Amino acid sequence: MEVQKYKAIVEGLLFASGDEGMTKKQIADVMDLDDETVELVLDELKYDYDHESRGIAIMQSKAYFHLTTKPEHAPYFQRLVESPHASRLSQAALETLAIIAYQQPITRTEVEEVRGVKSERPIQTLVTRNLIEERGRREGAGRPILYGTTTDFLTYFGLTSIEELPPLPEAVEQGDVEDEADLFFETFQGMEEEQSD
Repeated sequence: MEVQKYKAIVEGLLFASGDEGMTKKQIADVMDLDDETVELVLDELKYDYDHESRGIAIMQSKAYFHLTTKPEHAPYFQRLVESPHASRLSQAALETLAIIAYQQPITRTEVEEVRGVKSERPIQTLVTRNLIEERGRREGAGRPILYGTTTDFLTYFGLTSIEELPPLPEAVEQGDVEDEADLFFETFQGMEEEQSD
């Protein structure tokens, strides 16, 4: 397989790995390549991305390589984030946000227990959008981070305080976490649609 094909595969791997990124060793293991070839492929990709005509770059953070946007294009990304099209949150992010809003302060593990799926990405999205923030750490093993909503969250949904959140139906039973997550989501989805009208 020639270098061009390797570059395409590494580019895809880095894209698919998202915020986690990959180490040279992980790339080498996945592609069954030696370290020197991986180094060569990464160097060539970096060179390609350094040209003005490219919108992304490879960033190295400690041992991990990530695909990232170029800092000189930051004003455009800021406009995108602030545009009405960017205001919509994914279903996963809305579910996560609703659970945090109604049960804050809450840990990621507790959110995942309610949703029934991993929630690391939606939480990262919400932190990046400044809708949630760290609120200290829970006592006990591992001291997990506690999350709560921000002032931007209130602004986003047109609220003046967290007490203005619509009440959840009393029919929700403690054990029925799946239905609870659905109710959270429906409540927030309706609120978000109202804000975008």
